[in-house]
Amino acid sequence: MMDLNFKKPDEIVKSLCERLRLERIRRQFTQAELAQRAGVGVNTVSNLEAGRNVGFEVVVRVAMVLGLARELENLFMPQLESLDDLRRFEASASRQRIRKRSHDA
Repeated sequence: MMDLNFKKPDEIVKSLCERLRLERIRRQFTQAELAQRAGVGVNTVSNLEAGRNVGFEVVVRVAMVLGLARELENLFMPQLESLDDLRRFEASASRQRIRKRSHDA
């Protein structure tokens, strides 16, 4: 498990990109094979693995090909550690908008 506390954003990006690269190698895909399966260019996969600027959709496509879709889905799941947390989450799930407070205007 990766510890993301007290890291800079570029350090997190580098760590995640390295993890994707290692998973590609573990699955014995070349960059070209991964690119073809993900529907992106080889240069895009190369840029992703190097931590260069690529879109989030590319990350999702590559992660899906590498069998990491569940990890992405869990990335922003709420931390529900108690029954009260669950109740707050369920109550907030029905809300569509956050109203402005009068002092925010």
